[in-house]
Amino acid sequence: MRFNTFTDYSLRVLMYLGTQGERLATIAEIAVAHDISENHLMKVVHQLGRSGYLTTIRGKGGGLRLARPPEDIVLGDVVRHTESDMALVECFSTGATCRIRQACRLKGILEEALVAMMLVLDSYTLADLLQEPEAMVKAIRIYAQHAPPSGAPS
Repeated sequence: MRFNTFTDYSLRVLMYLGTQGERLATIAEIAVAHDISENHLMKVVHQLGRSGYLTTIRGKGGGLRLARPPEDIVLGDVVRHTESDMALVECFSTGATCRIRQACRLKGILEEALVAMMLVLDSYTLADLLQEPEAMVKAIRIYAQHAPPSGAPS
């Protein structure tokens, strides 16, 4: 299974904000830190705000920060909010047309695997990802200083 880009960016935004404490960050700053399009991040931030993960403050001096402590943000919940389709294979979908679905055991095995993965994600919080926030901040700074400008050939 591969998470969609929206989920990946959502987790990155949460981790970034988790390293900032109460300081307001901006979409532009997060975009530079992760070399992600601001337009895409605006959609991610909007959804995270609507889901109660972020507080956004508009206007001059505005920005965003976590709406709750990192230890209250469960990774499995974030994934459930951001993944649009957890159907690992076609037979998970309604209206499946697979010809072997009546005799196939793959669907059951994959359902079991998906449940196990979500149980693991449910056992971790954003705080678990932020065990070494200084190292994460340092890595972002080093990348931002040495990365070519967005859109430039690497």
